[in-house]
Amino acid sequence: MIRGDSIIAAEVAEAADGWRLDRALAHALPDLSRERLKALMTSGKVLASDGTAANDPSRKARAGDRFDIHIPAPEPATSEAQDIALTVVFEDEHLIVVDKPAGLVVHPAAGNPDGTLVNALLHHCAGQLSGIGGVARPGIVHRIDKDTSGLLVAAKHDQAHEGLARQFKAHSIDRRYQAIVSGRVMTGSGTVNAPLARSSTNRKKIAIVQGGKRAVTHWSLVRPLRDAALVECRLETGRTHQVRVHMASIGHPLVGDPVYGRARPQHRALLETLGFRRQALHAAHLGFIHPVLRHALAFHSEVPADMQELLHHLHG
Repeated sequence: MIRGDSIIAAEVAEAADGWRLDRALAHALPDLSRERLKALMTSGKVLASDGTAANDPSRKARAGDRFDIHIPAPEPATSEAQDIALTVVFEDEHLIVVDKPAGLVVHPAAGNPDGTLVNALLHHCAGQLSGIGGVARPGIVHRIDKDTSGLLVAAKHDQAHEGLARQFKAHSIDRRYQAIVSGRVMTGSGTVNAPLARSSTNRKKIAIVQGGKRAVTHWSLVRPLRDAALVECRLETGRTHQVRVHMASIGHPLVGDPVYGRARPQHRALLETLGFRRQALHAAHLGFIHPVLRHALAFHSEVPADMQELLHHLHG
């Protein structure tokens, strides 16, 4: 026995013969989610009857095979509940949709140990968040950048988390961003299909890299501005910094983006006057199928005041 673990025995059912092992074990142990079992397997916590680690979730299961699943003792939560104001757009016993302000980090990490959306959710939801993301990211199914505002959904339990994660993986989530980009946009719409990965020269940046993860952004012109434009970006995939990198790659970096853009001379003074020091990007629309109740949900968030002010000054 692995010290501190409790053990659950499981046997592959006849009906599960030939299934993936993670699926077969989830069938045998309905109280453990498939994602939880996959994590246990890859960490060496699932042992076959001969004592060897069954660490490949995709291996074929055989009816009658027996396994010991070692469940580690619960880890103490590393994130504290903090009473931080949240704008709640929708909430039920399964999930919560919030409108995140610019400047709020989604989850604790180096340099941001607290004061995050996770800390706020732990307080608001009284700790009732899914555990698939681990103790540092309870409930978090997807993220938006610290300085991007807008809609984000979090899961209150593992079933909701898994249902949402499947939709994100299938690219069926309807995510649309409003972005203010530099330069005159000459066409009404377009698509950027360019794979993304960490830059080999700067690990803090994302770059277009052959062999990177597939990334597709569909954009359309909402209205032209002064040496800029308001565009809507619909994400087919959801990679880190996707909109920022893709729009910069076609010569239209986001206004105010400190990493992937450089302020045009005609915008620099305005940004300083307004104190606008973030990428002009807002997650304005979020649509998905409720992961438990199975009905369609869709939410819209108006562009926040700082972007509204910037739009006003760039009008015409």
